[in-house]
Amino acid sequence: MAAAKKTTKKTARGRNQDRAKVAGGQKYEVGYEAKKTGRSASAVKKAVKKVGNTRKRVEKHLAR
Repeated sequence: MAAAKKTTKKTARGRNQDRAKVAGGQKYEVGYEAKKTGRSASAVKKAVKKVGNTRKRVEKHLAR
């Protein structure tokens, strides 16, 4: 007997959750955030370590 095929619903939930975070170990994400805020990549990495990887918090910290 063949197993029933499970269908999954495609949503943007995962993508939106991913965009709300800054991956401090990903060079392209750090570079993007650095260019966007006008700060250095090392400043972005330090901000991620200090306030977490939530994009809003990182940007708020870098705006100081």
